[in-house]
Amino acid sequence: MKIQSVAIVGGGTAGWLAANHLAKALFNQNITITLIESPDIPTIGVGEGTVPTIRKTLQSFGISETEFITRCDVTFKQSIKFQNWLDSHRHGRDNFYHHLFDPPSSMGDDLSSLWLQNPSDAYSQLVSSQFDVCEANLAPKLITTPEYQAVQGYAYHLNAAKFALLLAENAKQKFAVNHVKANVIDTRLHLDGSIASLVLDKCGEQEFDFYIDCSGFDSILLAKALKVPFVDKSQELFVNKAVVVQVPTDPDAIIPPYTKATAHQAGWIWDIALSNRRGVGLVYSSAHLDDEQAEQKLNRYLSGQLDQYSYRTIPMKVGYRKQFWAKNCVALGLAQGFLEPIEATSIMLTDFAAGYLASRFPSDSSQCESLSERFNQTMSYAWERVVEFAKMHYCLSDRHDSDFWIDNRDPQTIPAGLSNKLALWQEYVPLSEDLFSKFEVFNVENYLYVLYGMKFLTYKKTMSESSLVLAKQHAARIRRHSEQLCQHLPAHRELLSKIHQYGLQKI
Repeated sequence: MKIQSVAIVGGGTAGWLAANHLAKALFNQNITITLIESPDIPTIGVGEGTVPTIRKTLQSFGISETEFITRCDVTFKQSIKFQNWLDSHRHGRDNFYHHLFDPPSSMGDDLSSLWLQNPSDAYSQLVSSQFDVCEANLAPKLITTPEYQAVQGYAYHLNAAKFALLLAENAKQKFAVNHVKANVIDTRLHLDGSIASLVLDKCGEQEFDFYIDCSGFDSILLAKALKVPFVDKSQELFVNKAVVVQVPTDPDAIIPPYTKATAHQAGWIWDIALSNRRGVGLVYSSAHLDDEQAEQKLNRYLSGQLDQYSYRTIPMKVGYRKQFWAKNCVALGLAQGFLEPIEATSIMLTDFAAGYLASRFPSDSSQCESLSERFNQTMSYAWERVVEFAKMHYCLSDRHDSDFWIDNRDPQTIPAGLSNKLALWQEYVPLSEDLFSKFEVFNVENYLYVLYGMKFLTYKKTMSESSLVLAKQHAARIRRHSEQLCQHLPAHRELLSKIHQYGLQKI
C-alpha cells in the first residue's frame, strides 16, 4: 500500500523537529503530514541545551539564525563546564574542566601526548583556544560573522517552549504541515498489529498510513498500543529524578557561554543561562538521596532562594524502547527513551533520528520491514553509545565522598563496550579508528576532552626530542591564537544585544 498520509502524535521540540525534517524531505510528493498536539500537555524543557549539529539542521529548514536567537531567548553554548567532578582533596575544591565544541589540537598534530608529560595542567586549555574564550565569557563570533558561521564552534541554549512554536510556524508555513489540537483517546489496530487509526476527542476517528510517536514519556503509540518493551538502564546510569526551576536574571548579568554542570554527592546540577533567566535542575539518584535532601541541596545552590520560585520534581525512567520502529510506527524524542540530561543528548538523538528517518522514509508499506530493521539497528547502536559516554563521566571520577560515586566505579555497572575502550586507552591515546561506526554519537574529540579533563592517565610514552619541540610549537600557536581571540571577540551579552538590534548577516 502506498503511503500517502502521516500522523505525528505530539508537539514540543521532538514533534516539530520531526515535522520539519519529514515535510522538507517529502515536499511535493503528495504525502500529507498532520501533527496532532494535545492542548493540555506542557513542554518538559526548562531551558534546553543543544550540540553544534543543530545549526546545520536549522539552516536546512530555512530558519533565520537571527529570528531564532531573538524569538527563543537564545544564548550561545561553546562548552559544558564540569565543576567538582573530581576529588576536592586531590584536585582542589573548585576543580573543573571544559568539554569544548572546537576540536582539540586544531593547528597541528594531536597534543595529548604532550599533555600526558604534565597532566596537572588543564587539558582543554593546552589543546584549544576556546578554553580562554569561554573563561572570559566571550561570544563565539562577531556581529559581522554571517548566520550559522562561526569563529569558534558553538551550539545554543534556548527556551524549549518558544523553540517549539518557531519550529511549528516554520513547518506549517514553509512545508504545509497540518496542525490539529486534540487528545488521542484511543488507538485502533489492523489484524496484523499495525496501527489503523486514532480516535481523537475533538475529531473522532482519523485514519493514516504511517504514524510517528512523539508523545513523550507516555509513548502512547509504540509502548501502549504496540506493546514494545522497555530496556531498563538504571543499573548503569543511576540518576532518575530532577528538581527543576527557572530563575530570573538581571538584564545586565554576565551570560556564561557554556552549560554549567556541577557535581554533588548524588548527581549533578545543570545551570543554563538564557538571555533573561537561568534554567536550573538538580539531577539525582533516588537510591542515594531523598526528595527533601535534593530540594535542600538545590536551595543551597541558589543561595537559599528556592522558595521564591516555582519548582517541580520530574521522575526520569532511564532506558529506551527495545524497538524504535514497529509495524507502521516510529517513536522519536522521549517516546524513544531517556537516559539523563548530561551532554544534551535528548535533542541531539531526536534530531539525528528524525533526519535519518526522513532520508529513508518508506514510499510503500511493503518497505517497512527492511527499513525498520536497519533503523532499529542504527538507533540501538546510537543509544548504547550514549549510555557508555554518559557513564564515563561518573566511573572516571575519583570522588569517594558518597556511595553514589563509589557505586559508579563498580565494574558490574560499567557497560562492556566502555570497559574495553578504557582498557585500550590506558595504553594508547584515543584515535578515531577506535570508534567503529559512522553512527557514533560522540567522536574521538569528545572522548579526549572528557577523558583527560577527568585526569585519565594513558601510559606516558617518551616523546622524541623533535616531536617534543614540534608539540610545544603547536601549543604556543594555540596560546597566541587564544590571546588574539580574547582581544577581538565581543562579550557574550554584547553580541546578543547587537543581534537583537541589528541582526546577523544573511549568507
